[in-house]
Amino acid sequence: MTYVVIGLGKFGHNVAKGLAQQGEAVIAIDHSEEKVRDVSDMVQDAITLDSTDLRALQEAGISDADVAIVSIGENIEASILTVMALKELGIETVVAKAITQVHGQILSKLGAAKVIYPEMESAKKLVKKLVKNMHYETIDLSITMKLAKMTLPEFWIGTSILSPTFEVDYEVKPVAYKHQGEWHTSFEKDDILEKGDILVVLGNSNNIEALSKKV
Repeated sequence: MTYVVIGLGKFGHNVAKGLAQQGEAVIAIDHSEEKVRDVSDMVQDAITLDSTDLRALQEAGISDADVAIVSIGENIEASILTVMALKELGIETVVAKAITQVHGQILSKLGAAKVIYPEMESAKKLVKKLVKNMHYETIDLSITMKLAKMTLPEFWIGTSILSPTFEVDYEVKPVAYKHQGEWHTSFEKDDILEKGDILVVLGNSNNIEALSKKV
């Protein structure tokens, strides 16, 4: 497989580098000589040219590529013209980066096999990570022991705080829980955990990490 990566900003640079590290043949293209130089020692070929110029792409032998990845940044016109040129060259699989939904829709109609939204995806991942961290926090007590504070997961709703399931199934020990705004550190058998409670458990680092993947 031969990949052409057009547009060597941060995203395109990393895509070209990543593909090359996987052993793929990569041709990297940008109109900036500096950006081309930065990636030249990582890829099979690095070329400075205007990717909206059909003839320039032909002369560079781009039509023989299997996959083209268009990673042009804010210049939406150049992105659109580049995808049009690549399709005219007969490249079947064109993956294109889009800045907005409308931009993406245009690229799809021009024949892009896949449209990606790196900024939107990064934002989604960040939000997911932030939300996850709010629901599961850990505190290191030592190299091997940790506390985990979490919103009560569904699989523990209706469970007694003194149930053996914590230690038998998860190898952690409840040390406190918060119910209706009040913290409890001494427990009775009929202390049943409810949805929305906050639970703090103690365990070794491996078990706390394993629990984080189930919550």
